[in-house]
Amino acid sequence: MTESGGSFGGRAPGKDRIVGAGGTPGGLGEFFTGLCMAGIGTYLFLQHVQVHTSMWRLWGGVNGFGVSLIPLLFGLGILFFNGKSKLGWFLTIAGFGIIVVGVLMNMDIYFQRTSLFNTLLMLGLMAAGLGLVARSLHPHPQAPPPQVPRGFGP
Repeated sequence: MTESGGSFGGRAPGKDRIVGAGGTPGGLGEFFTGLCMAGIGTYLFLQHVQVHTSMWRLWGGVNGFGVSLIPLLFGLGILFFNGKSKLGWFLTIAGFGIIVVGVLMNMDIYFQRTSLFNTLLMLGLMAAGLGLVARSLHPHPQAPPPQVPRGFGP
């Protein structure tokens, strides 16, 4: 039991080594540095993205938001009458899904005007950070134990 550290005996000698990112030896500093770099780059990139909505169009270019509400409203009405109705639950969930899909389909996403330097900085931070995270998951060579000169020590 002492080998696993599961008893009061603690860990066995030589098992005190810190395990790095991904269970490999070393790489914790690279992992967290890369994670910070990728996070900052992603944050800066997303700060320059603008999202707009356009006119809600359904089949054939007709304004169809009201039509998309019909299944949701019928489903809610049926659920208020009988809360165990499978048809009511299906119509409510399907109507909500239609509305979510419609909103996503009518979004226009634009990248704000910025300098080339800022764009390269954002994308470079993201790429370098992801590269460091990936590198940290590979095993790192262990440094040899320090040599004690003869005549000193036990």
